[in-house]
Amino acid sequence: MHRKDDIMNYSAIFHRPMSEYAHAVDDTHYIFRLKTAANDIKECTFYYGDRAGMSPQITFYPVPMKKVRSDKYYDYFEVLLETEILRVAYYFELNDGNEKAYYLGDCFSKTDDVERYEHFQFPFNLKSDRIDTPKWVKDAVVYNIFPDSFANGVRTMNPTESVVYYNGEECRSRLGGTIKGIEENLDYISGLGCNCIYLNPFFVANSYHKYDLVDYFHVDPTRGTDEDFRSMVNRAHSMGIKVIIDGVFNHVSWRHEFFQDVLKNGKKSPYFDYFYDIPDEPVFPEQGKMPDYVCFAYVADMPKTNTANPKLKDYFCEVGAYWIREFDVDGWRLDVANELDDQFLRAFRNSVKNEKADALVIGEVWENANHYVNGNMMDGAMNYDIRRFCGQFFAYKTIDASEFDARVSNLLMRYPKQAEFAQLNLLDSHDVSRFLTECDNDKDKMELAVLFQMTFVGMPSVFYGDEKGLTGKEEAEYRRPMEFDRNDSLEDVYKKFIKLRLDHGCIKNGEFDTLIAENGIYGYRRFNDDEAISVYINNGDDEFTVADNGDVLLAKNYNDGKLTANGYVVFKE
Repeated sequence: MHRKDDIMNYSAIFHRPMSEYAHAVDDTHYIFRLKTAANDIKECTFYYGDRAGMSPQITFYPVPMKKVRSDKYYDYFEVLLETEILRVAYYFELNDGNEKAYYLGDCFSKTDDVERYEHFQFPFNLKSDRIDTPKWVKDAVVYNIFPDSFANGVRTMNPTESVVYYNGEECRSRLGGTIKGIEENLDYISGLGCNCIYLNPFFVANSYHKYDLVDYFHVDPTRGTDEDFRSMVNRAHSMGIKVIIDGVFNHVSWRHEFFQDVLKNGKKSPYFDYFYDIPDEPVFPEQGKMPDYVCFAYVADMPKTNTANPKLKDYFCEVGAYWIREFDVDGWRLDVANELDDQFLRAFRNSVKNEKADALVIGEVWENANHYVNGNMMDGAMNYDIRRFCGQFFAYKTIDASEFDARVSNLLMRYPKQAEFAQLNLLDSHDVSRFLTECDNDKDKMELAVLFQMTFVGMPSVFYGDEKGLTGKEEAEYRRPMEFDRNDSLEDVYKKFIKLRLDHGCIKNGEFDTLIAENGIYGYRRFNDDEAISVYINNGDDEFTVADNGDVLLAKNYNDGKLTANGYVVFKE
């Protein structure tokens, strides 16, 4: 942002109370943030006081703010405030080197001598309003399994297409992966270093992908039995592995008993209002015809539910609680979370947390999920932007390190501090092409992206087979059978970077600072009160000299301080 006549850029200055810009961390700590134009404000001071004090004027105390992030357009200032005050009045003093201004209550002033009600307010530090993500997410390294494709034996995935009937309903499998197969390979997953598995749907459903559910309370017969699942969860827990399962509540199969009754009885059906905006007498369309009811992505087989309906809301909330209560799962990933209504999301989260306080609730939101990640709907979201930005920087090289850092900075300022650690950072999933394919099968590019993924803030997620070098552009390819015996794999790459993450607390729970972002060179630092790790990546063609920054933990294409193309070095400071 350019300056005009040395006048402070007031239009770029932004703060919003009770948001990612102002939130409580615990009983005595708060995060306050301020956004300003890039390179505009030289000093920013935070002033706070007790808004409930009985004297006519509030006594304010100054705390300097630190510029913690910058991107192409903005600087972000932040302060971690420690105070016993539960009701906080506050404002900001801004100095650009030429003038000084006060930002208070969404207004600017040349003086801070104003009425007490004119300041920004944090009304009360309510425990129930804080974002309280499960503590274990900071340690989590997730292995994402598409059950149909992963395993049907020990280190075995023999493709077997099948059709099994469940209460007269046809349930299909394309490749034949099973729950028992997952259990038989938990040692393989643990051997990679992953300590959490996220399973795509395995409930009773018509299609092989199991996103068109017929029964929410049982395992699909092509996948196994309920007892197979119970055994798998128990085995996973005995190995220190958490289990997250996929919840599909935005839609059901058209063969689900609720919708079948609506097709038969129309508006007279007791389930009519379970579905969103349907005609009085909906009709399942002929092949190739558009449905006359709302459904998932215009797919007639999956009519959209009305989760605002109290009875359906209670039904789905019981589903959420049931699998935790009866099988001890550790959390849910919500399919199409951004098409579920807010009240349902709040109720579902409460239902799950009432069964297990440290259960995780994350949602499928491909864009900015700030609206949902606010302490009462979801703990975190699938971070598809990490895939997007890593693709642009590492795979296609359409942006340089400076632009990459700007986008990373936006991610780090997007959510309240606690929620940053509950984002599911993925390079690919069952819905997109394999990241190695996006890299044109260049494993050097893939390795740099995985290094960043494993050392960034949040939960890294490995889609099954990425470590084996699986590729695929179209659905049948990227959901291909697992290849346990593949030799030209990236398994050693994943193992060493996962181990790096698990061995160093500052990577799992520390702060993130950019050290350098120029052309193809990206350097950053992860640190906490106990240790610090710095990472330098050369994603360009030119050699780069890295200043000695401690003991070398990992390195590639690094010698005598010189970092060459496709190289990296990780220091323990």
